[in-house]
Amino acid sequence: MKVEQIYTGCLAQGAYYIESKGEVAIIDPLREVKPYIERAKQDNAKIKYIFETHFHADFVSGHVTLAKETGAPIVYGPNANPTFDAIIAEDNQEFKLGDLTIKVLHTPGHTMESTTFLLIDENGKDHAIFSGDTLFLGDVGRPDLAQKMGVLTERDLAGFLYDSLREKIMPLADDVVVYPAHGAGSACGKNMMKETIDTLGNQKKMNYALRADMTKEEFIDEVTEGLLPPPQYFPLNVKLNKEGYEDIEQVLERGTTALSPKAFETAANETGAIVLDVGHQDDYAKGHIPRSIFIGLDGSFAPWVGALIADVQQPILLVTPNGMEEEAVTRLSRVGFDNTLGYLEGGFEAWKKAAMEYDTVSQIDAKGLKEKVASEEAPVFDVRKESEFLSEHMLVANNTPLDYLNDHLAEFPDNEPFYVHCAGGYRSMIASSILKSRGIHNLIDVKGGFKAIKEAEIPVSEYVCPSTL
Repeated sequence: MKVEQIYTGCLAQGAYYIESKGEVAIIDPLREVKPYIERAKQDNAKIKYIFETHFHADFVSGHVTLAKETGAPIVYGPNANPTFDAIIAEDNQEFKLGDLTIKVLHTPGHTMESTTFLLIDENGKDHAIFSGDTLFLGDVGRPDLAQKMGVLTERDLAGFLYDSLREKIMPLADDVVVYPAHGAGSACGKNMMKETIDTLGNQKKMNYALRADMTKEEFIDEVTEGLLPPPQYFPLNVKLNKEGYEDIEQVLERGTTALSPKAFETAANETGAIVLDVGHQDDYAKGHIPRSIFIGLDGSFAPWVGALIADVQQPILLVTPNGMEEEAVTRLSRVGFDNTLGYLEGGFEAWKKAAMEYDTVSQIDAKGLKEKVASEEAPVFDVRKESEFLSEHMLVANNTPLDYLNDHLAEFPDNEPFYVHCAGGYRSMIASSILKSRGIHNLIDVKGGFKAIKEAEIPVSEYVCPSTL
């Protein structure tokens, strides 16, 4: 028996490869499926099943392409209604995989089709659960993503989730391994652990949602408290996962079309495409195409694209570091952004050599900011999440979270310089690029972010542990 977690950090997503006696099951595959096919070939094995825990909202799964490439059926739990051929399993239905058994545990709550798959070993012992977004490590899946699919409210779904956890998952043995679909950083939960694998017994001890003495009403209150609006691209990803999508090879072929600076400029003007610069924030500050948006590959690239661009049909033109164009197109496709039209051949340096117009971002280090704050009333805008800001922040700072930057545009000064920072510099450069694309150029980015601000001993609020907020 082989069980492998294939974890993708930029999405905080876990896919799973299970093999026994030459037969393979893949659970919640990513959009690009070649690694699973090649992995099975290495084991001289055949992919027999593709299991989907639910219709994912935060990424486009590879189930449709993988089924096409291998002939393996796609398996969902009860209540699923895809438009393509799939096995809609019954609760407690079992699937044989070599010496192993995979049992369907219908666990509605995150969504109504949400299903946990129980892996039973060759001796008939419960070995692991693949819990999708039903049970995370330290948390459970948010119950508000399926509201628009029917008349159920988030409190209704939270009630279903309470029953699912207590009737299907908590009765399992403590040594059962928990393999969730996501880890810390995913927008599908609120407070996940940084670990990606744990035992059910440990989760029963430390996961607030699995407290044995918790009433249903208490559970509903806690699970629904503090839920922020889901990213706008989530419903569009659900639609793609339910109805199918373009083959990723076609997306890659189109998106990796090399364009000269002139052709790139023409394409941007004629198509209304967003110019997306995916390099490093320091390079973007030194020079970039005017009105381009920065979202670097080195950070949580795909989730930020989804949160800030929202429309998966939006045409995109890429400015990438040399050789990273295919990586950028692939990551965009993972969250449903398939309309990439090409990339700037030679990158920003080619743009400069062609004597094309370019822009820069003014920056200041924390030491310089400290002097400004001490000598004048310097407007400072902190683009971290509200929870980060409340836990600790500059005394003079305003909180304008990057996720909701458009809601705060009127708060930025029209003429006088103002300062923008985040935790380390990645998000503040995204914010700077968005502001500049909207004609707001009197900003100054704080290099190193809040980490550097604290090291410079600029006055900050008293620290409050985020768990007490």
